[in-house]
Amino acid sequence: MNWSPTIFRIKNIPVKMHVTFLLLLGFEAWSWRSHGYMGMLFGIAITMLLFACVILHELGHALAAGVVRIPVREIMLLPIGGVAYLARRPRKPVHELLIAVAGPMVNIGIALLLFPFVQSTNLSSSMWITALPGPDVLPSWTVAVSSLYVANVMLVLFNMLPAFPLDGGRVLRALIAMVASERQATTIATMIGQGVAVVIGLIGILYGNVMLPLTAVLIFLSAGNEHSESQARTMLETRLVGDAYNRNAITLSPADKTSRVVDYILTSYQPDFAVVQANSLLGIVTREDVMNTLANDPRDVFVAGIMQRDFIKVAHTFTLDEVRTTIVAANNGEVAAVYRGEEFLGLVSLTDIAEALAVIDYVARQKTLQQIDVS
Repeated sequence: MNWSPTIFRIKNIPVKMHVTFLLLLGFEAWSWRSHGYMGMLFGIAITMLLFACVILHELGHALAAGVVRIPVREIMLLPIGGVAYLARRPRKPVHELLIAVAGPMVNIGIALLLFPFVQSTNLSSSMWITALPGPDVLPSWTVAVSSLYVANVMLVLFNMLPAFPLDGGRVLRALIAMVASERQATTIATMIGQGVAVVIGLIGILYGNVMLPLTAVLIFLSAGNEHSESQARTMLETRLVGDAYNRNAITLSPADKTSRVVDYILTSYQPDFAVVQANSLLGIVTREDVMNTLANDPRDVFVAGIMQRDFIKVAHTFTLDEVRTTIVAANNGEVAAVYRGEEFLGLVSLTDIAEALAVIDYVARQKTLQQIDVS
């Protein structure tokens, strides 16, 4: 089952909605049930409008990414908000800064457009600054406008907190990275972000707000993940894929059958196989391809009939981080073919890169321990 179907596309950027988003719509409908069916429809409509603002926020990121020539793979809608997934990370701090601030700037623009209408409503100013109008008020267009205004103000204030994965955390890292290395900037931004998370959690506990501690945990863990990812990128950038692909990999010919691949799978740890002829790569057969074939076709078919003919190509001069980014951005598998010019060298997968990262990290830690012992 596809848990995140594409609901529409904007300039070839798929906008996907996780199915759990429907739970949020159901919750909002239930919250407004005291006003009857019209109230329930009002709750759903308000939620949809709020997430339209979230989509515009993410499109702001996408537009800025396009300006600096970074493709956007997709936009995902979740019950807690939206995420724009970039094909690759920004290489320059100023690019990350531009992309990070673009989303909140969209919400500021929406809030400014709505402000004159909010001023004309009879809702108290404190209501449309401190909290969203709830189901205790009668559904009306003034409540709808006030809700949109407050939501956009809250999106700006919350997103600009200096903590990953929020935009404010990325702004903070970009600013620090202008005077320090990317790794140092991530480390500092992570420490600040986790400190912010602790403060948010304590405030939630003191005031009995359950959502704040949960949000704090999410921010704290996300900041740690961002730090780990930054360390991984730094280490993977030190190795070329031409030094890391499997030079002794088993290869197949198009005349081989699936039974032979099964034998290789059972007697070796190799999950992916290159189908070659006259030193030219014709396609790739993965363990998943073989398993799907065995499940759906009892015949012993030729690998030429199940191999993937459309595969990712990378140069042997790519770093492991560049290869990983290329594979993830392609979004059509976990394997890439390594070439030196027109010469096929071998295959490399995300699993291979993860194993290489573990080895590189181990070697680095051993060197650190040896330096400590010597001193």
